Amino acid sequence: MSLLTSSSSSNNHNLYFSKDELSKILNIYSKGVSSGEWKDYAIDFNKNNAFFYIFKHSLAAPECILNKSLERKKRKIFYNLKSKNQNKKYENLDQLLTSLNRKIFKILE
Repeated sequence: MSLLTSSSSSNNHNLYFSKDELSKILNIYSKGVSSGEWKDYAIDFNKNNAFFYIFKHSLAAPECILNKSLERKKRKIFYNLKSKNQNKKYENLDQLLTSLNRKIFKILE
């Protein structure tokens, strides 16, 4: 039996959300769940993108998509928020989450 190290993993070159980023995202997501607006989420990743999908219903299309993307030419990471009527690009996650948090509080009012 051999042990697999992180350097031998085939997923080692994929883009992920960091533990801190995921904690911030889940904090905002929990507010949407407690308001009854969101019911489910999914996480996906590949070489240049990490996605956090937010669903209103488990079988529906995503209500929001948070995307962390690596632009190789600029060697910079950007964050995108995609929803039905919005597709905005942010330079950091906190800006994106502030925008998403405003959306949640509009729903609660």
